[in-house]
Amino acid sequence: MQVAIGSDHAGHGLKEKIKALMQNLGLKTLDFGTDGEASVDYPDYGIKVAEAVSEGSVDKGILICGTGIGMSIVANKYPGVRAALCHDSFTARVSREHNDANVLVLGGRVLDHENALEMVKEWFSTDFEGGRHGRRLQKIKELEKATMNSKSKKD
Repeated sequence: MQVAIGSDHAGHGLKEKIKALMQNLGLKTLDFGTDGEASVDYPDYGIKVAEAVSEGSVDKGILICGTGIGMSIVANKYPGVRAALCHDSFTARVSREHNDANVLVLGGRVLDHENALEMVKEWFSTDFEGGRHGRRLQKIKELEKATMNSKSKKD
């Protein structure tokens, strides 16, 4: 499995810990930055990861900013991206089971890093349940398609 990871300056420290964990889990990680704690604009990094997931060049993504809110907004603008801002292991697990989330979003300033690492483990070890959740996901895909068709008609 290939995973894209990106963060802004507020998520950099947690990103580095997650990269080490993912290596231990045997996951191939592509780091889209940032490379330090100097102030940067989170959309620049959220775009890179979301594009990679949307285009299918990676299987999943992880994004980290101060609260996770900004990265969630950016990532969910891309077709096929289901970015879930999670706060604990329960929300991480359910985002996979019920929503088939393909991008995990975390808040580097609001999460204890040890708990965040447990969330990452939970997220990668959980499969999509399908069933009634598949029907709901299909509705989201149809909405996405309708929105894209509406936009192309305006252009």
